[in-house]
Amino acid sequence: MQLTINVRGKLLSLAQPIVMGVLNCTPDSFYAESRVQGDEAIARRARQIVDEGARIIDVGGCSTRPGGDTCDEPTEMERVRQALRVVRQQLPDAVVSVDTFRPNVARMAVEEFDADIINDVSQGADPDMFPTVAQLRRPYIFQSVEPTLQAIAKSMATAVEKLHDLGQNDIILDPGFGFGKDVDQNYAVLNGLDRLKVFGLPILIGVSRKRMIHQLLGITTEESLNGTTVVNTLALAKGADILRVHDVRAAVEACRIYTKMTESAVCGEPE
Repeated sequence: MQLTINVRGKLLSLAQPIVMGVLNCTPDSFYAESRVQGDEAIARRARQIVDEGARIIDVGGCSTRPGGDTCDEPTEMERVRQALRVVRQQLPDAVVSVDTFRPNVARMAVEEFDADIINDVSQGADPDMFPTVAQLRRPYIFQSVEPTLQAIAKSMATAVEKLHDLGQNDIILDPGFGFGKDVDQNYAVLNGLDRLKVFGLPILIGVSRKRMIHQLLGITTEESLNGTTVVNTLALAKGADILRVHDVRAAVEACRIYTKMTESAVCGEPE
């Protein structure tokens, strides 16, 4: 089954896995190198994401790192508004998602800047999020914060039913690596990721430079690119359709190599 996402009336194909590049317009995201502030830095990062082959730019204005301070809504709104203004000016045709758990930020992003996707990391914690997304008629990324694969699947089933009842069609599922899970639980979910394909919906994973990698290997966040690429490749083999990453070029290369391998397997002619 070839999956697609409806982006402003055009279908974005997921016949092959794609990459979402992170644009953090925050001063406190867990990976320091991903933080960009100011119009010039935002524009430079947005162009880098696209030039390196990502199909989606994911704009975030409020860090959700473990132990971090959550900024207030006006601050997040201001950051996201600035970043979207710059991205739309520099790259008007880019597919842009907004990483937020606040319905008002999601609404602003769509109504003022025609944002394409809402990426909610909170498991729909705000009761207004599902109705807002359904009204905005944009693809919605539901992230589970549950600790086990069984609980994740249950939360996804409940969310998908509620969203469908509201008329929401385009739904992307994210098992939420690093959210509500310890290292062992993260890898147990990774090992069983393919079971989530039962929903028949796109699967997004975000493991980029997270603690599940650098804590396991005894290295720093800055040293975690190789481990990230390994985990991303394992996720592709388990059915991931979208990789959300800081390091776009490495993830795009992983997708291309994985796609070539699977195409060769179908053809039966290894090269």
